[in-house]
Amino acid sequence: MRECVIATYRLGLAASDDLDKKAKGIALGQTVGAWTPLQQMDPAVWERHRGEVLSTERPAPEIGIVKIAFPTANCETDIPSLLTMVFGKVSLDGRIKLLDLEFPAQWITKFTGPKVGIAGIRELLNVPARPLAMAIFKPCVGLSPAQLGEMFYPLGSGGLDLIKDDEILPDLPAAPAEKRLEACLKSIGRIERETGRKILYALNLTGPAGSLVQRAEELQAEGANCFLLNVLSYGWETLEEIASDPRVKIPIMAHPALSGALCASPEYGMSYPLVLGKLMRLGGADIVLYPAHYGTFPFPAEDEFGIRDALRKPWNSSEHLSPAWPAPSVGIHPGMVPRLLADYGNDVIINAGGGVHGHKGGPQAGARAMKQAVDLALAGQKFDAALPPGHEELATAIQQWGIK
Repeated sequence: MRECVIATYRLGLAASDDLDKKAKGIALGQTVGAWTPLQQMDPAVWERHRGEVLSTERPAPEIGIVKIAFPTANCETDIPSLLTMVFGKVSLDGRIKLLDLEFPAQWITKFTGPKVGIAGIRELLNVPARPLAMAIFKPCVGLSPAQLGEMFYPLGSGGLDLIKDDEILPDLPAAPAEKRLEACLKSIGRIERETGRKILYALNLTGPAGSLVQRAEELQAEGANCFLLNVLSYGWETLEEIASDPRVKIPIMAHPALSGALCASPEYGMSYPLVLGKLMRLGGADIVLYPAHYGTFPFPAEDEFGIRDALRKPWNSSEHLSPAWPAPSVGIHPGMVPRLLADYGNDVIINAGGGVHGHKGGPQAGARAMKQAVDLALAGQKFDAALPPGHEELATAIQQWGIK
């Protein structure tokens, strides 16, 4: 029996299109390259390598849903080879979107997956059960390392677990990565001495793609405890190389930059749950950022929850990949915390930018408001009731932004 990856596509159709014929064209065109055995190919080999149409469905006259099985014998065990097999040339063929991939259990054991994952990050932070809270440097470009280090302290001392670079902050001469790391590690050390708490700083890992594994090793040796990576900008192979390097032991946070270009169209590209969920986890991301559907970006709820489930749930009965952290983002503020926890439970990283920095009392008050919101939501406290004493920062945040 052949071991196969099963791909699901959405096809845009004209009334005259023969869906079964189009499906067969994809199955054979992406594998053996012809609809009939060629003289140069032994029939047994042709049979071993050809794609097979598993099902076709036409839920509407202009839409076709197709499932095709692709033999794993046709690709290497890496994401670029996988995507070339299932969606390479055919992605050019009009209105076609790759919705999902299902993987054979034995085949995915060859992928590293998240090296640290949910359990490992909980251990690093000594936070065994509750949700985590994170903030972004706002602003970031144009600030010096010293200014970023000064910004780090009130956020961390206010109760946040992670603080990240913005994805648009590369290794600029005005704020080199090593200097940013040095400044933020000083703040981490101060917070740890004062509170005993651990904090992760997601340092943006940038530079020539071919040098990023070595760069990651060097920055880790200087004290880096988490990396932010623009995976789609640098390529899936960059994520896979860093994640599979046994010398890089710290978490990788994947940013969704460029995912809108790949996923936003209903008729072209690939689905968000596949790109930001399954493929990020398969490639080795420990944390994945993406928009929440009730934030400031228009993002479908079914895509958000599809990403969440792809990161955390087993894909099959013998799933070996560690679960990764979902980090819903964009327009998040403390008044959204009860809704987030209802949607995610405790295994979630709540990521805020303006919802922390924009607090009337300043960034430290914003961080305290977020921490108070998590604690009260876990205790079952309704935010529309009178808040207990000691929650003034949360009360101000709710007054500013409301409850959503």
